[in-house]
Amino acid sequence: MGGLNFPDYCDYKPLDKSKVNIASFEIIPYILSQAKTISDAERLLENLNISDEKFSAQLPPSPLHWIISDRNASIVVEVVEEGLDIYDNPVGVLTNNPPFDKQLFNLNNYMALSNRTPENTFGGNLDLATYSRGMGSIGLPGDVSSQSRFVKAAFVKENSVSGDSEKESVSQFFHILASVEQQKGCTLVEEPDKFEYTIYSDCYNTDKGILYYKTYDGPQISVLSLIHI
Repeated sequence: MGGLNFPDYCDYKPLDKSKVNIASFEIIPYILSQAKTISDAERLLENLNISDEKFSAQLPPSPLHWIISDRNASIVVEVVEEGLDIYDNPVGVLTNNPPFDKQLFNLNNYMALSNRTPENTFGGNLDLATYSRGMGSIGLPGDVSSQSRFVKAAFVKENSVSGDSEKESVSQFFHILASVEQQKGCTLVEEPDKFEYTIYSDCYNTDKGILYYKTYDGPQISVLSLIHI
């Protein structure tokens, strides 16, 4: 389970005595401490109110939406003005804005993309030819906006090929994330030099309790055994 930035759309609710009230900063431990599967998580969410309670006066709630996954399925949870929305997530990917249903619908615009060499279907009698490998993915977004990163991460993940070993799987996972990595300097947040960039990337072997991670300034993959700390 992970929370991602969801400004402008996120709308946490006041306390509701008819429901189970959980603050946004409590939602991850609340779900993970009680749910083993997506079905378990969905049952917990049925009567849940994610409240606007502050952690402290200095720390107001961060606007987030969440991805929850098990071995077989994935869902997205969002609190918007209309209420709590839960979406099936067939691509297993989440970025930031806009809401997930719009992100998923936007993939329709890219259904013609392929990992294969394209055929000439332009029309007429034009003698068109491929002049480079990878032309089946022409049109795949390359900018660093969250919606474009969603499309690219989904495309790379859906076409990703990995061996069966843990080393190969972990390596491929980080290559998928690297396809949407944000470099420092490309997204100015505040003058003169505050930028949004990928501070770290990580993944877990949940069977063995192993964390793999790398940081912006330390691109080698580091390993931490959570069981033997």
